[in-house]
Amino acid sequence: MLNMEGKRGQLALIVIVAIVIVAAVVIYFVSTSNVASSSVPAELAPVYNYYLSCIQEQAQQAIDIAGSQGGHIYVNSYSPASDYSPFSSQLNFLGLPIPYWYYITGNGLAKEQVPSKTDIQNDISRYISEGIGKCDFEQFYSQGFSISFTKPTVTTSISDGSVSVDVISNVNVTKGTSSAIKSEHKIAITSKLGKFYNIALQIYNKEKSDSFLENYSVDVLRLYAPVDGVEIGCSPKIWKTPDVISALKQGLVNNIAAIKFQSSSLLGGNASNKYFDVNLPVNENVNLLYSQSWPTKIDISGNGVDNSLMVADTVGTQPGLGVLGFCYAPYHFVYDISYPVLVQVYNDQEIFQFPVGVVISKNLPRQGIPSEIDGNQSVDLCAFKTQDVSVNVYDAQLKPVNAEISYGCFDQKCHLGKTVNGVFSGKAPACVNGYIYADADNYTEVKQIFSSNNESSANMVLDKEYNDLINVNVGGQPLDGQAIVLFTGQKTASATLPTTNNVQLSEGLYNISVYIYGNSSLTIPASTKTQCVQAAQSGIAGLFGATKEQCYDVTLPATNITYALIGGGQSEAYILESDLQKGNITLNVDKFKVPATLEDLQFNYESFDQSGVVVN
Repeated sequence: MLNMEGKRGQLALIVIVAIVIVAAVVIYFVSTSNVASSSVPAELAPVYNYYLSCIQEQAQQAIDIAGSQGGHIYVNSYSPASDYSPFSSQLNFLGLPIPYWYYITGNGLAKEQVPSKTDIQNDISRYISEGIGKCDFEQFYSQGFSISFTKPTVTTSISDGSVSVDVISNVNVTKGTSSAIKSEHKIAITSKLGKFYNIALQIYNKEKSDSFLENYSVDVLRLYAPVDGVEIGCSPKIWKTPDVISALKQGLVNNIAAIKFQSSSLLGGNASNKYFDVNLPVNENVNLLYSQSWPTKIDISGNGVDNSLMVADTVGTQPGLGVLGFCYAPYHFVYDISYPVLVQVYNDQEIFQFPVGVVISKNLPRQGIPSEIDGNQSVDLCAFKTQDVSVNVYDAQLKPVNAEISYGCFDQKCHLGKTVNGVFSGKAPACVNGYIYADADNYTEVKQIFSSNNESSANMVLDKEYNDLINVNVGGQPLDGQAIVLFTGQKTASATLPTTNNVQLSEGLYNISVYIYGNSSLTIPASTKTQCVQAAQSGIAGLFGATKEQCYDVTLPATNITYALIGGGQSEAYILESDLQKGNITLNVDKFKVPATLEDLQFNYESFDQSGVVVN
């Protein structure tokens, strides 16, 4: 029999052996579930190398898309522009939809779409997770490999100089008697996406706090267009309104492109172009771009202004004013301007770009970016409903319609009430040249000028809305690609095929535009061009408005165009209610060839302007 000490020694030996066995089992499973590259059999290594290269390819694509689309890989649904604001939710730059970081919505709200770095990392992870499932292992299957995967979990980290990706997925590879399992797959891509994003955010915050783009725009306005002043002479001073708008747009093109970002030390120097230097240290290339073809709103108001002419009437020629001894023509015009600027941060290999809406209201720059909904109004006109009004609302067959009635005066819109059997009687604020609105379910909202201070009744007719399916034929064949269809007329509607192919329309005259986009491998090479602007002269002469021409070299980076215009057209058509009742509209447009050069792309846009839309 064993004594007590012998039993204790034997028990200790059993425990040690058990620990060794458990450790061996753990080591075995860890080593087989996460095989290091050095332990993968040589004949299986090509499979894992290909898997890593596939991850890297998907990551590079995600980085390129994020940089080209302002940090957004997955673009939210499209919100159209309106008569109030020219900005949709995206800027179409050479066929690429780039979400605005700041813009004014169609109903007049300020909105931001600035992604955080976490948002970008999550989007890249999602893109890789969805993309690596499409990796083609057919070459390995044909060689006798057996490959299985588990659902991947992807983590992305963005730094100033690189993008790191960690994919967790058990990849089990077997061929003959060789097998291996590897669960973690890491890559690192040299990229300045993080640095470019940080610079873009600095520029955006500078614009957000200082409104430097608006301040430059006001200078351009006063240099290129008549704002206020006096012309000596006995004949009216006349400007052609289209010429003023054209000159103003060209001035914005030139001056926005000349803006640069420099440190405060350079601003204090004797640089000849320091007027265009923004006090923001940036050590990468930055371009600011505006094109006259981009959505732009320029409204001019004042005495003597219409769509054709701007006239400053003469003072001194009227009876009783001859004592003046001379004639003069004073003028004061008020401008409301909204246009986009595309900010590009780039080097020879990469680009990060985002658009921002620039807004000039009543000749003045906006002060900072307001909140999305600004309820701080100095006077609430809706609180002073003093005028009796009566509104009758009918449909196209003159049947009464129950509708919501509102009244708009200046920038405020007051809800008045609802019709009963098509008739509303109630109170409205006193206003000159305001608008009365009638809105009902399944009808298009109607507004008409109504001066409540001297009018008491209005009759309004609403057109019924129909939900119609949009079909597009390109070159006689059903759509095979992406299409954007815009209806502009009594109301604005849009469809993005194939994802969204229904629109709400009512009878009326519409301008119909159809844009067909397809895959493209076109690359716009980097280029340098010279831009010249009129800048104030230094010294005393500059105080009296003297200017001189200054020219600068502007470098445009290389740009990859993944989607290009390959078809479409635009036409005007009157759509009857009887047609809308059928439930579908087929649009036939021309097909263009896929552009291989910049000349081809330009030719396609010229062809678009000359091509029509046949409505069936």
